[in-house]
Amino acid sequence: MNKQSHRQTILLRTLLLSFIAITMMSVPAVSMAKNFKHDRSIREYWIAADEVLWDYAPSFPINLMTDEEFTPDQRVFVEEGIGRVYIKSLYREYAPDFAALIPPAEDYLGTLGPIIRAAVGDTIVVHFRNNTQYPASVHPHGVFYAKDSEGAPYADGTSGADKADDAVPPGGEHIYVWEVPRRAGPGPNDPSSIAWEYHSHTDETADTNAGLIGPIIITRRFAARSDGSPRDVDREFISLFTVYNENASINFPENLLNCNSGSCDPDDEEFEESNLMHTINGFVYGNNTGYIMRKGERVRWYIIAMGTEVDLHTPHWHGVTLLHNGNRLDVAEVLPASTKTFDLRADNVGTWMFHCHVNDHLQAGMMTKFTITP
Repeated sequence: MNKQSHRQTILLRTLLLSFIAITMMSVPAVSMAKNFKHDRSIREYWIAADEVLWDYAPSFPINLMTDEEFTPDQRVFVEEGIGRVYIKSLYREYAPDFAALIPPAEDYLGTLGPIIRAAVGDTIVVHFRNNTQYPASVHPHGVFYAKDSEGAPYADGTSGADKADDAVPPGGEHIYVWEVPRRAGPGPNDPSSIAWEYHSHTDETADTNAGLIGPIIITRRFAARSDGSPRDVDREFISLFTVYNENASINFPENLLNCNSGSCDPDDEEFEESNLMHTINGFVYGNNTGYIMRKGERVRWYIIAMGTEVDLHTPHWHGVTLLHNGNRLDVAEVLPASTKTFDLRADNVGTWMFHCHVNDHLQAGMMTKFTITP
């Protein structure tokens, strides 16, 4: 299927959804929803995979958790081998038709791709362009999709246009269409919104270590603002806990050419260790800044994890407690590709530590701070 035919298919789907929405609006509503319109939104995003130079510790030589210079043990991850700056492949948002790059909504999002939002009943349309030198895709979790919008290559019995989404070539484009039925939204014990994730699945291990990961936030129908965000929340944060293994990144061959010091032998264990970046949103040792809230605000915090067997993470918030599905806690556990949603009431003014409680991860820099202002 060529690009024009694909766009026509998208248009037909959109018209069908609009017809369904109009039909639903013409039927007298019952129950508590009678005061709401049964509108369904088409939420379009223009997202590209771009290669960028990424600095894991822009505060170098100062460790922002101690306000002192990095110790020799900490410098293993920010100075030895390739150092702290790597070529990464990241999802980035653009204006319609890729007219211009749109800056991230919040600096703290770091390596995370654009936030994709929708309410139950909506349709998400992602216009994807691959600006990297390797094939890539966009594979979503949680939402409903056809085979031409799955973004994962495997022997699934499909061919032709149903395979175009699996590995978009360098310079290529693809349109992904994802429906958001009720089963993609919050469940009975969930708050008004929950998180999923999307990532490249063409070479999943290499692609995700390169940084091709982003969040999807789905809000319960009738609980969403016009932009899809939950109405009962004053502020939202999203944190990705992952050990980026740069040795396994699809960009590793290029990064290997930028060796700063010491041995850069891929078979050397110390060199391999220096390329394991223990990050929150792609930053180490307190560089993931921007978690700021006001006292009394209702805050929703989405946690995402990705990685391998070492990526058992236990995020811990100092100074506050949170609710997760009715349970109160200040430490949670997440596994690779899992997501969890937490609510807190900002009640304790101050600057507080936020970190993974796994000892090795903490020592390697998986920590930062958040602030509650008066």
